[in-house]
Amino acid sequence: MTGMTSTARPLLNRRLAEFGTTIFAEMSALALKTGSINLGQGFPDTDGPEEIREAAVRALRDGRGNQYPPGPGVPELRTAIAAHQQRRYGLSYDPDTEVLVTAGATEAIAAALLALVEPGDEVIAFEPYYDSYAACIAMAGGTRVPVTLRPSEGRFRLDLDELRAAVTDRTRLLLINTPHNPTGTVLTREELAAIAELAVERDLLVITDEVYEHLVFDEAEHIPLVTFPGMRERTVSIGSAGKTFSFTGWKVGWVTGTPALVTAVRSAKQFLTYVSSGPFQYAVAEALALPDSYFDAFRADMLAKRDVLATGLAEAGFEVFRPAGTYFITTDIRPLGAELSKNGDGFAFCRALPELAGVVAIPNAVFYDHREEGAPFVRFAFCKRTEVLADATERLRKAFAH
Repeated sequence: MTGMTSTARPLLNRRLAEFGTTIFAEMSALALKTGSINLGQGFPDTDGPEEIREAAVRALRDGRGNQYPPGPGVPELRTAIAAHQQRRYGLSYDPDTEVLVTAGATEAIAAALLALVEPGDEVIAFEPYYDSYAACIAMAGGTRVPVTLRPSEGRFRLDLDELRAAVTDRTRLLLINTPHNPTGTVLTREELAAIAELAVERDLLVITDEVYEHLVFDEAEHIPLVTFPGMRERTVSIGSAGKTFSFTGWKVGWVTGTPALVTAVRSAKQFLTYVSSGPFQYAVAEALALPDSYFDAFRADMLAKRDVLATGLAEAGFEVFRPAGTYFITTDIRPLGAELSKNGDGFAFCRALPELAGVVAIPNAVFYDHREEGAPFVRFAFCKRTEVLADATERLRKAFAH
């Protein structure tokens, strides 16, 4: 029979059975269908610096990167990444042995987990977590152990006692994301010091996802975990150009770490994409060398946009957790009332929101193992033009403000 399969076993690998179509695809399709403003998926609606786009065009025309680039990444970009780490954080990396270019941070996460985790190993991640974490841990055969960030005094906070209690003899690795998507929390120096002490004490590897490193606001400060005592030899740090330079489609990310760690990650990465983004690598090398004024202006622009959306959401009746980092705002929908908030069910709320207000958001519960912990929280992205955010907030006020 055409189109039939004779095997009784499900087609999808059982490790991935729980992962269907991502919520981002569902919500983006809903935005298109209803003509809604899409504040769900985190991509900018304008391109980054013109001179960086032109640098990519120049590389294409000059024939740089149109064929396979070197496996670890083009030397110019690896040198630029090392220089960036030195200039921003005082971290010294050898561009030849301690830097690896990847197809975005998503591949860096996948390659690092596939390289460092074996079946049965436990991986601790803070929930809510970026959705690829769970899938990549599963593909590696690991067991994810969520430690829940909970709202307190206007931000989502880590319970260090809960983190310590989650570590067992089977724990291999801590997967840390700061600035944190989706909550907008930026871990403090004290929290990071405690995490570092725990990692050293229990001899744990650490992967740090720092893709929002340049998006920290107010009094918050991004401090790489690798700068703490004992962390250099056990930490794989991950960065990305997409979030900082607003070229998310280029998919240029990177890993920095000791030669042994980078070699391990490269061993997995070479069988995923092998290489990618050839001409864009040259452009990102130029982007990383932009003056501090670029990064300052980028942060100031996003801060202003944060405040436009946060103020509008609060005026519409949401409880707003004003983020210290990233370009996402997490809200609690319960103050809208039982009827409008769908009894605090973020999934039902987000599926109804396009028809109700002409806006799309993401239910945070998809980022939790403990779905009930995230049920009433909904995430909005503010990496959009100011006029789009103003339009969205006006729609939300009309739909919800009493």
